[in-house]
Amino acid sequence: MKILRLLWLFILISGGEFMSRACDLCGCYTPQLEAMPAMELTPSPSWLAGWYAAASEQFTRFATVQIDGREVANPTGQYENSSITQLVAGYDVTSRFALQINLPLIYREFKRPEGFAIDRGTVSGLGDVSLLLKTVAFHYSSPARRTFEVEGKNPIAIEQEPDFTASAILLTGIKFPTGDSSRIEEEFHEVEIPGAPESGIHGHDLTLGTGSYDGVFGEQTSLRYKNVFFETNVQFTLRGDGTHQYHFANDLTWSGGPGYYFIRRQDMIIGLQFVASGEYKDVDRFRGKPAEDTGITSVFLGPRLIASRGRFSAEIAAEFPVSIDNTALQVVPDYRLRGAVSFHF
Repeated sequence: MKILRLLWLFILISGGEFMSRACDLCGCYTPQLEAMPAMELTPSPSWLAGWYAAASEQFTRFATVQIDGREVANPTGQYENSSITQLVAGYDVTSRFALQINLPLIYREFKRPEGFAIDRGTVSGLGDVSLLLKTVAFHYSSPARRTFEVEGKNPIAIEQEPDFTASAILLTGIKFPTGDSSRIEEEFHEVEIPGAPESGIHGHDLTLGTGSYDGVFGEQTSLRYKNVFFETNVQFTLRGDGTHQYHFANDLTWSGGPGYYFIRRQDMIIGLQFVASGEYKDVDRFRGKPAEDTGITSVFLGPRLIASRGRFSAEIAAEFPVSIDNTALQVVPDYRLRGAVSFHF
């Protein structure tokens, strides 16, 4: 009964906090605790103990034009393909605290109308670097079970994994304005030409950085009962003052959902999760006035496959929009693909 009450409590807490890495500018990849395997097989040298590294990739295809949440024609075929690779290095200072740095490498390809002409191009480079503190706020494991095997005439006790585990991790950090924000200067020169098709891709969509120091706050929760698990991820980015008189709005992203481990052993994990994710962002401000074509509320659904073996963990996910409510005219996502691999030394 105690385990069932804890399980129900976590479902209630997590149910309102499904958070995701949806935003192209602010999502910080953090390896999920429950997907990391046990690290007892091959001890690391003392100078490496506690270190972990990861690389993640997020590809988003933007090719649907919407005005105030309604899809409209896209006669010029405008689109943006956004690829963000995050290189992650972290160190477990203690069993409760870890420091992590995220270096995003961004590549964007686009096609958009510019007056009566078509503008094609690419932007690439380093994005905004983030430094995070991960704090284990809560961790619980039910008592481990023991089984006995007979070897010769002597029974040998073998300790099995606990049936139930639950954990909550808090994320706090700062994002530095290391990404090139010069594309935002396009906002000063935009002019609508009567009769020309309107572009849904602007400088604020193509910029590599926000030009601001931002606060990053979030949480990860994970609970498991035998082979059934439930995970959530929340991130909130509190924006500071940006450059070029442009101020990005605060951003809330979320993801989470239930899953099942088809294989769960000390040396190997394979599981499948059904994930709901989304984002909420109000409109940005430019020259002190609302930038009407920047607000969005979205919900995505899709599968996530996770696996670990030894010290390696990996995941791959696909997300498809089920609801996108945007402000003014924007080019919104058609789908999003994610993948990551992590290694604990």
